[in-house]
Amino acid sequence: MKWAALGWVALGGGLGSVIRALAGQLIPAGRLPWATVLVNVAGSCLIGILMARFALLDSGESGRAHSFWVVGVCGGFTTFSTFSWQTIEQMQKGNWTGGILNVVISLAGCLGATWLGWRLAR
Repeated sequence: MKWAALGWVALGGGLGSVIRALAGQLIPAGRLPWATVLVNVAGSCLIGILMARFALLDSGESGRAHSFWVVGVCGGFTTFSTFSWQTIEQMQKGNWTGGILNVVISLAGCLGATWLGWRLAR
């Protein structure tokens, strides 16, 4: 990745992270962590819209926009959006097994790793 693209990623990531932090402050938690749920759903919707739109652009324009919006903003806002997009992408390619495995391995692996990290730190 070129330095210019990394600059766009950094700017977008900063913006996405600030929006994520604000959402956490503005959306009260209840029986579920609603801010996280809403951010993950909104980020997943946004990455779907962006990927569809960027497919229509030329590669130069698409590259900068992709770096800023998809990798930066969506990545800073929620990495769940990337997970969701990559799962859909596998399914669109006809690789349903890969898409389902991505879901199962990611969820089980991340939950297990979180538990393990918590146990190790205690």
